[in-house]
Amino acid sequence: QEKLFKELGVKLTSTEEFLDKIAMEAVERKAIYENLKPLVTEKKYLAWAFTAFLTFGACLGLYYLIFYSSSLHNGIQKAIGITMPVIDGFLLAYILTPIVNLIEKKLLDPFFIRHFTSNGKLTKKQKTRIRSCSILMTIFCVLLLLTGFFRLVIPQIIRSIQSIIFQFPFYVRNLSDFTMNFLINYPELEDFVTEMFDTYSTELTDWINNGVVPQINGVIKTLSVSVYNFVVGIWNFIIGFILSIYILASKEKFAGQAKKIVYAFFEEKNANEIINDFRFTHKTFIGFIGGKIVDSIIIGIICFIVSSLIHLPYAMLISVIVGVTNVIPFFGPYLGAIPSALLILLVNPIQSVYFLIMILCIQQFDGNFLGPKILGNSTGLSGFWVIFAVTVFGGFFGVIGMIAGVPVFAVVYAWVNRMVVRRLNRKKLPAETKPYRRVERIEEGVLYQLPPDNNDENVISKMLHRFFAKYKNEDEPAEYEESAFGEGASEEIDEKKE
Repeated sequence: QEKLFKELGVKLTSTEEFLDKIAMEAVERKAIYENLKPLVTEKKYLAWAFTAFLTFGACLGLYYLIFYSSSLHNGIQKAIGITMPVIDGFLLAYILTPIVNLIEKKLLDPFFIRHFTSNGKLTKKQKTRIRSCSILMTIFCVLLLLTGFFRLVIPQIIRSIQSIIFQFPFYVRNLSDFTMNFLINYPELEDFVTEMFDTYSTELTDWINNGVVPQINGVIKTLSVSVYNFVVGIWNFIIGFILSIYILASKEKFAGQAKKIVYAFFEEKNANEIINDFRFTHKTFIGFIGGKIVDSIIIGIICFIVSSLIHLPYAMLISVIVGVTNVIPFFGPYLGAIPSALLILLVNPIQSVYFLIMILCIQQFDGNFLGPKILGNSTGLSGFWVIFAVTVFGGFFGVIGMIAGVPVFAVVYAWVNRMVVRRLNRKKLPAETKPYRRVERIEEGVLYQLPPDNNDENVISKMLHRFFAKYKNEDEPAEYEESAFGEGASEEIDEKKE
């Protein structure tokens, strides 16, 4: 009774008063429960209805995904086409944000604080002016770099393309003479090539007449659509460029609104995790895309210098091709080297070999030294997952998927890894991968390792040992052929076999 008195926090003089107090509280709680009971029941029914609605929506979406996938794909493409200017604006703003921040924090803020403030603090109007100046300076710097690049590179590329077009018959004749001389020096190969040509020449002619010629109208239509899409893309880019200026001017406001929405619809813990995920995504994308662009520019410059030193034809054109395709992880260098090597092959087949050796050396330098220095461990993916991401995303989304697939997959990989680590921690199991390499079973949180005899390497070595021992025993009777004519030869061979 004294314990209950202390919990109630009041002083009661007798047991009757205590019982009256308990009865009054019971009546009040019952009244409160009766008032809240309809609300609780209503909330339960509302949850059931919402679950049923989501289930029906998921089934309907799955039905349309299976039986009307083409219509769904066309609808998604149409929606992307309508919102493409906005998407371009956000992408341009995202790419230009590091440059704007660099100019604003390292150049304009110290300048304004030193010359236009007395207490070392910037006013709101001064911050607006700084932001406007930083955006204008960023646009000016980017346009200046692009103009210098185009004025330096584009004329040489145009001259290279004109030279290829004008001298193409000479290149074909040169390649033909080189092939004929090569076949004359190797008559056996000449006979084989002649036989193959006689066998497949008729099929090639039929394919050109029946397959290629009828599709010329389709090719012309495709070119017309490509020109139209290019014009529309330029227009969307211009609108997106204008939108990117507004986004850069109010990027802190947009970020604050996004965070406010996240904290409004999620619990604090989940909201913090979502915002941390976005920070990790931003860090991964900026680190990988920015580092890859810098790496590709350096590789393009190195390729141009080496190509000029060894007097390769069309040095500027092949350097631009190699530099641009180097943005694609893993497969990019090979995608750029193949057309460049074929182009040089038309001019001089020997120099195409030199070019391939040069590309191999440059890519070894890039993969083992330059790339790790610039990119570091920005993605945290092994070589296998990089190839997996480039292959899968490239198959679904083309060139854009090959470029952005690695950072996107790195984010997905980190999220899955975090979920796995969280669940393992709940089960009080180690989160590292190394303890699981030779696990046989886990019982009550204890990892039992495989015995050494069951190691795969030992099994393989035993199999190889038995294989070679078998053939060695089969060959051993030949060493005792001379004794086969003597007495007890068969017993001697049996003993050696045993």
